[in-house]
Amino acid sequence: MAAAWDEIVQTLPNGQEIVRIGVRMVTALLIGALIGLQRELTHHSAGLRTHMLVALGSALLVISAAESGMAPADVTRIIQGIVTGIGFLGGGAILKLTSEREIRGLTTAAGIWMTAAEGVAAGLGRIGTALLGLAFTLFVLGALAKIEKRLGHTAMQDAENKPTAHSSRADP
Repeated sequence: MAAAWDEIVQTLPNGQEIVRIGVRMVTALLIGALIGLQRELTHHSAGLRTHMLVALGSALLVISAAESGMAPADVTRIIQGIVTGIGFLGGGAILKLTSEREIRGLTTAAGIWMTAAEGVAAGLGRIGTALLGLAFTLFVLGALAKIEKRLGHTAMQDAENKPTAHSSRADP
């Protein structure tokens, strides 16, 4: 039991390191919470808890790798693993609805990917970069969604009014 306790105590960071790591992890949680809240408020899948866990997990993996003394090249391998894993998670969020001939979940998957990227930035101590990424992400998910809906409505109307090759309508 003493050996286990010694192992735990030896790996604890000092006070200054706890603050530094804590700020990074809280930043990742805040980023995940804000993106997740936006998704919850707009009734999309992968909401608050999912985005918070993705951001925190990404940050924790990067922090743990960097704090363990890994070489920067090895930390990049951790980041590559995160990107791959998040791609798999995002793939699960994409559903192809064959009866409606449309694919849903692409924005959710991209949002999860961005949340992970911002979590990685926070974990690397790039707090400003992570927060700037958050601002852009919220802009895309919020403001641009309204523009996309207007354009989508227009595109649907255009598609409905467009003559097909089998149409009996004569060319003018």
